Amino acid sequence: MRRAAILFAACLAMTAPATAQTDPTESARQAMLLLQEAAKALDGADGAGDRVAALTQTVQAYEAGLAALREGLRQARVREAAIDGVFRAENERLAQLLGVLQAIEASPEPHLLLHPEGPVGTARTGMILSDVTPALNAEAGRLRAALQEVAVLRALQESAVVTLEQGLTGVQQARTALSQAMSNRTDLPKRITTDPEAMENLIATADTLESFASGLMSATVEDTSVSIANPDFTEAQGTLELPVLGRIIRRMDEADAAGVRRPGWVIATRPLTLVTLPWPATIRYLGPLLDYGQVAIVEPGEDYLLVFAGLGQLFGEVGEVLPKGAPIGLMGGAAPTDPQAFLISNDTAGGAEANQTLYLELRKDGEPVDPADWFAVSGE
Repeated sequence: MRRAAILFAACLAMTAPATAQTDPTESARQAMLLLQEAAKALDGADGAGDRVAALTQTVQAYEAGLAALREGLRQARVREAAIDGVFRAENERLAQLLGVLQAIEASPEPHLLLHPEGPVGTARTGMILSDVTPALNAEAGRLRAALQEVAVLRALQESAVVTLEQGLTGVQQARTALSQAMSNRTDLPKRITTDPEAMENLIATADTLESFASGLMSATVEDTSVSIANPDFTEAQGTLELPVLGRIIRRMDEADAAGVRRPGWVIATRPLTLVTLPWPATIRYLGPLLDYGQVAIVEPGEDYLLVFAGLGQLFGEVGEVLPKGAPIGLMGGAAPTDPQAFLISNDTAGGAEANQTLYLELRKDGEPVDPADWFAVSGE
């Protein structure tokens, strides 16, 4: 029976296609390490000199770790399904083959040494078997490796749920702590002041984002007593990073399902994802605006405005000067409560869970410019 099982396993292994792919097991394990490091960073953030910066990095580490873990486990499911698909596709034929091998196994050994054509036929059969056996053994070894891989993938997915639960709890704690740290912060310089009456009139009369942005500068007053040396924003062209972990789903002037075109980018992301500044900037406006939801408008350089719309929570105050990478807010939505559902849903790039959209617009001298010329991303 042992010989029959080996031959059966070898034939089954020969049906598996050889495809080059990334190792989902290693990807998932690296993601788990990222989450463990993020947990350590959260513990150390309380004693950090700049708690806001430490918590910002912690939240980003959690978000990157969770995204990587989901991708690793998605690859694991795909790989397991591929192996299982081969088994199922060849199930009937190989079952018949196994029946034949079992019948051979049941035959007495002396009978197996006889051949209808006599000694010459027996000798030829032996020579053929001696040539085939090494190949069959090699294929059997590959099958054993595939079966072991399936076992590892399943164990990985089971253990990842615990890590995921801890990661989801940790990132929520980090977000809460960051919100509190931002509200307690009083050490940021203010470069402008706001005329409340002018701002209220501007909000009331603005019918488009363009009209609001055009009148924004007149509603704020420069504080000449504050001198801040910021790097030249024009040097950042082509190098900026996306302000949020996500994927660009519509570029400048691309029509949406309703045929609406906007002079900016729409970025799909997950609920409560952190939004950060890609460049040092002065906050010009924070609050609701038209049908854009919660909006943050910042000035990264003279005559330039960056618009972030669709946020759920805003950080900071108008007039404050924030460094590169500083948090400006969180996306809306609710934190996932079911880790299994979080894993089963599609990846960050385009899954149903990526149900929040950040609208990003860049303006120079009041006119929109293409973010593709400024951000170093492909959008894929």
